Amino acid sequence: MSAKQSRANKTPGSYLRQFALATELPFVLVSGALLGGFLGYLLDRWWHTKPLMMFVLGTAGFFASLRDVLRRLQQSDSDDQSKSGE
Repeated sequence: MSAKQSRANKTPGSYLRQFALATELPFVLVSGALLGGFLGYLLDRWWHTKPLMMFVLGTAGFFASLRDVLRRLQQSDSDDQSKSGE
């Protein structure tokens, strides 16, 4: 399939869907790290282990959100391929 044919299969809705996904993914990535870091901060204050739990849970939150971003990208790619008839 040539580039012109693949562009012809794109609908205006697919461009909007891609734009929405592109603007959503950075927030998903950052929010996981911030939420994990905040929960780690609260546990550090409670257990008196200052930076340890904030680092551990912040890192875990980052990798969990990275996994979610990759899952969403894979799902979006498979949706686009199934709609284009490939």
